[in-house]
Parts: sequence; structure tokens; C-alpha cells
Amino acid sequence: MSKICQITGKKAQIGNNVSHSKHRTKRSFDVNLFSKKFFYVEENCWISLKISAAGLRLINKVGLDAAIKQAVSKGYCDWSDVKVIGE
Repeated sequence: MSKICQITGKKAQIGNNVSHSKHRTKRSFDVNLFSKKFFYVEENCWISLKISAAGLRLINKVGLDAAIKQAVSKGYCDWSDVKVIGE
């Protein structure tokens, strides 16, 4: 699985390293991505998501079920991408 947040759809960006002599070389800005387990109350099971810090804040704000439904509707993840740990 690539380095993409399953909730917000954030992914790595490309930019330049700029040295003191202003010589530019390509670099990538990675997402603050980590794997986190959540208890999904609607399905009564544990799920694992690869989310960014912004995705975690979104889950805390609107709730897990609303955040997943929003991500699926925007095409950031699919229900098959959500990894069920235990039922």
C-alpha cells in the first residue's frame, strides 16, 4: 500500500531542496502517516487504517463512521481497503 491517507487522501508532494548556492535538487515531502486501530461501533469490530494527523483530527471532529463514508464518497478509499482486525 502506498503512502496515502485513507481518510483525507493526502499523499507525498514533490519539491526542491535549495542549498546555500541556490542549487536545486528534487525531494519529496512525505505525509505524517501512521497506522492506527479504531473500534468501529456500527459493525462491532476493530479496523486498522493508514491515516495522517489531519485524518485523525477529522475523525475526532466528525466521528469514525462519518469520516469513512466521506472518504468513500470522495474516492480516497474503498470499503475493501478497510482492514478488519477482529470481529
